[in-house]
Amino acid sequence: MTEAVIFDLDGTLLNTCDDLGAALNHTLNLHGFAQVDKARYSPAISNGVKALLEVGFGTELEKFDQALLRQQVLDHYAQNIAVHSHCFDGVNALLDGLESKGIQVAIMTNKPTFLTLPLLTKIPELAHIQVIVCGDTLDEAKPSPKPLLHAAAQLKIDARDCIYVGDAERDIQAARAAEMRSVAALWGYIPSKTIALSWGADLNLTNPEALLKHI
Repeated sequence: MTEAVIFDLDGTLLNTCDDLGAALNHTLNLHGFAQVDKARYSPAISNGVKALLEVGFGTELEKFDQALLRQQVLDHYAQNIAVHSHCFDGVNALLDGLESKGIQVAIMTNKPTFLTLPLLTKIPELAHIQVIVCGDTLDEAKPSPKPLLHAAAQLKIDARDCIYVGDAERDIQAARAAEMRSVAALWGYIPSKTIALSWGADLNLTNPEALLKHI
């Protein structure tokens, strides 16, 4: 019996792609590199800043102070955190549907707290979500199951009665390790549908609202 749905954030609830891409391109400009387009940076979004830098700088990345580059990306992103970011189509209907069914919701993201909480204050549709677990809330992040188990404990619900929805392989791995039902968000920043299907999620959905049919 499903009593709660826990969501990843970037690429699952929120389309943050353009704001993160803008931060990458800002950093590339600082160092005289050409900007990269959305088709190139989008698949890297869910894998963090290092993956974005690898897309932008390519083989030249090893010549730079990567800690400095990372900070430049994060500084620009933090200052422009919700210029373009918005909920994916269907997310609002999904959240309304879950509420009508009495299903609790939470967020578990690998995004650090100092970025997650300011971002969520800019997204009214997510303001009612009380349980938020970030990548630095505990000493381990996904694919460890610990953050998901912590979210379930905060909800006071058995992990086996939770669903976890995410758009990266680590999300499916974490859900499996936590004994939660897993959902691959194929509308998110997946590398390709073929690769996403190979993760072995319990459900593979192409739009958020479709989840309501499986609860």
